[in-house]
Amino acid sequence: MRLREGLILRDVGGDHVAVTVGEARKRFNGLMRNNDTADFIYRQLQSETTEEAIVEAMFEEYDAPREVIAADVHELLEQIRETGLLEE
Repeated sequence: MRLREGLILRDVGGDHVAVTVGEARKRFNGLMRNNDTADFIYRQLQSETTEEAIVEAMFEEYDAPREVIAADVHELLEQIRETGLLEE
């Protein structure tokens, strides 16, 4: 899985944002403000990956129980799926 083309990730004034451009705007027209964790997941999704690989990368990066990380990753992936911006 990976993010569809047309989703731009930027840090703006200390905030992490994701903005759709081009064809992606037909799926989701808006701006998403992300916390550090969500931004980390979005950046993992810029290239082909799996849910388990994201969980593993987060487990290495953050001091949190694997079960909590796995639940958070799954929840965010479901939200991204709902926008239509995730290629699987």
